[in-house]
Amino acid sequence: MTTTTSPTPEQEEEPEGADARPGRVIHSESTTEIPVHLLFRKGPDTEPLPLAPTVVRRRLGTGEQPRVQVPAAPRRQVPMVDPELIERPARVLPWAAGLLAGIAGAAGCVAASWWAGVLPPAMVRALDLPPVSGTRLGLAQWAAYAVAGVLLLFGFGGLSRGDTGRAWALSLFGRYRGTVRRTGLMWVNPLVLCRRVDVRLRHWRSEPIPAVDANGVALRVVVLVTWQVRDTARAVFGIDDHETYLRECVESALARVLPQVPADLPAVADVVSLRNVEAVGDTLTRLVAGDVAAVGLEVFSARPTRIEYAPEVAARMQRRRIDAFDAEHRDAVIGSVLDSVEETVTRLTARGLVELDGYERKALVRDLTVAFCTGRAGDGG
Repeated sequence: MTTTTSPTPEQEEEPEGADARPGRVIHSESTTEIPVHLLFRKGPDTEPLPLAPTVVRRRLGTGEQPRVQVPAAPRRQVPMVDPELIERPARVLPWAAGLLAGIAGAAGCVAASWWAGVLPPAMVRALDLPPVSGTRLGLAQWAAYAVAGVLLLFGFGGLSRGDTGRAWALSLFGRYRGTVRRTGLMWVNPLVLCRRVDVRLRHWRSEPIPAVDANGVALRVVVLVTWQVRDTARAVFGIDDHETYLRECVESALARVLPQVPADLPAVADVVSLRNVEAVGDTLTRLVAGDVAAVGLEVFSARPTRIEYAPEVAARMQRRRIDAFDAEHRDAVIGSVLDSVEETVTRLTARGLVELDGYERKALVRDLTVAFCTGRAGDGG
């Protein structure tokens, strides 16, 4: 293609001035003349004009057909959750602090009972406390009971145990307060709501999922997904049920990938079919991982473990494959027989063992073909 610039007649007549546009156009072998200034024209608000599908006309006398250049389709939007909902560590205390608070609360309850004179005499003698005459359950005694009871409930009620491979997502009055990934005994505020989340490496084997290939053949696909919860805050509070969402994303990815790949092509390196499990699995993994990343899940692999025809078409597709195999085998046998017959006739005539005219040659070829075919059939049986 050659590109030149030249002024147009309208531009030649324009007077020279500060606002005069340069009179340059682009010529090519397959396009018409396009003024250069139109390629960079802007609207009144200094924003570029929207690009519509461009039709490039054919060059006269060349027989070239018009070509349409359509802009690329917009990218599919990935679902997003609250950007401020990110996992962060929660504030917890050692288990000894909760134990000491509980013991202090229990001791406070005993002391308040002794102060009020309601402590049993046997316990008074066992604790070697001085006896108190009369029962005095006044405001001070009830306040002491309240403080001691709060210490007792908060101290012993906040003792929790963290297990390996599991985390606790904490929320207080509907607000996310952090995640606990520690193991062992600890003290957690008993007022918070704890939701246990499994953060171990997990796998899910699906039931047979209905799908179709590029030829519209009904299939049943079983997928093995290896995944893990990466962000507990988004997995628990960003979606209703992250496990159900993962399964639905797998079904959606299958519906997008399998209709683009045929099932009956041979498994060769340069042809992608459903027999190329690695290629199909890589595409499924990329699609599923992109869909579930917004809810705090990480997918390591999503690979089909079994791909089979649907029951309603399995018998028909099996017969078609058997017929194709028989036809391929028959072509190979016939080609081998014809090569053998040709070699036999050529060697006989080349050595001068027989002299054959056209009729005799045809008869010999027919007899040799029948003999070789019968022999191959006997060997195959």
